[in-house]
Amino acid sequence: MSKVSEVSSEQFTNEVEQHQGKVLVDFYAPWCAPCKMIAPVVEQISAEFTQLKVVKVNADNAQELMIRFGIRGIPTLVLIENGQLVKTKVGVASLSQVKEFVS
Repeated sequence: MSKVSEVSSEQFTNEVEQHQGKVLVDFYAPWCAPCKMIAPVVEQISAEFTQLKVVKVNADNAQELMIRFGIRGIPTLVLIENGQLVKTKVGVASLSQVKEFVS
């Protein structure tokens, strides 16, 4: 059972920005091949890092979030802690790279 939930732009403030703690946000699109490659890595991270909230945002449906975070390419991972942007990682990443990113 996946712990990664999809969040819409409308849910973003409640689900991500008001969450106390770290949230990993995966900006993706269903047609994006690199996004499909990183999806199992994101699932693995959600299973291993139980204190980390992990969500996905469909970039095609969230243009205002893409603009707000300055995202020009997908997949893009964004780490937010207590409502604040901590760091951003663009492109496909290995499990070890994503582990390091969220630590």
